[in-house]
Amino acid sequence: MSRDQQRLADYLAHILEAIERIERYTEDMAEPAFLESQLVQDAVIRNFEIIGEASNNIEKHYPEFAVEHPELPLAFAYQMRNAVAHGYFKVDFEIVWKTI
Repeated sequence: MSRDQQRLADYLAHILEAIERIERYTEDMAEPAFLESQLVQDAVIRNFEIIGEASNNIEKHYPEFAVEHPELPLAFAYQMRNAVAHGYFKVDFEIVWKTI
């Protein structure tokens, strides 16, 4: 595997790991519990940031991969990352929950 291919694989692994963490943090949780837990909210937001950054890097550095995989919402993931990273106290956690 070339270094370039390895970097793409790393980005995809980061996305997968972040998704798995979000699932693990919220697996036994209903929406009301999520909306009350700042700890879980913060953990989920951090992983959305990771997903968004990796997605943006894939789109920028591997556009052919992004075109070949339109089922991956890479642009949406980056937009979500920007919303949660820069929203500070304006993040709508009901939308975050629906995204999970």
